[in-house]
Amino acid sequence: MIQVIARLFLHMLGWQVIGMRPQEKKYVLVAAPHTSNWDFLYGYLATLAMGIDVHFAAKDSLFKAPLGIFTRALGGVPVIRNRRTNMVAQMITMFEDRDAFVLAVPPAGSRKRTDHWKSGFYYIALGAHVPIGLAIIDYKQKRVGIAHFFSPTGDLESDMDVIRPVYTETVAKFPANKSVVRLRQEDE
Repeated sequence: MIQVIARLFLHMLGWQVIGMRPQEKKYVLVAAPHTSNWDFLYGYLATLAMGIDVHFAAKDSLFKAPLGIFTRALGGVPVIRNRRTNMVAQMITMFEDRDAFVLAVPPAGSRKRTDHWKSGFYYIALGAHVPIGLAIIDYKQKRVGIAHFFSPTGDLESDMDVIRPVYTETVAKFPANKSVVRLRQEDE
């Protein structure tokens, strides 16, 4: 019932849900471009419409009462940020500890324009041995959903060559804030 309501709500707003729910029970979902807080709403509605139980990492302070109840209900999982910890390792452990887990990651790490995406999404998928779903939010065509799905090979450059074209034509809410689809490691 929630799927029907979410799909209907997106349709009423003029949005089309693209792609299908992947059969895999575990994967990393790249959420891009991310230039507005509205992206979360459209992306979340799309996952509901597709029947995907999505999770996202958030700093552990957002899980204290009373906000914590809401954060967990939306799929938030706490990560420790107040001391030096490896977030990639924390997320890989979450994949290992669960039978089903979909982790949405906005790789720009900011709603502002950046010259590089953060590579965590890639190394989480590689380390957890799970595929990557490329979710888009295209404001020009009003499309939201999963545009492509693949398993990373470990060849960073080749894998990024699969990812880049998906986001080239995708129009962000604030196009000037759209980050460059490139990892810093590609420049090294």
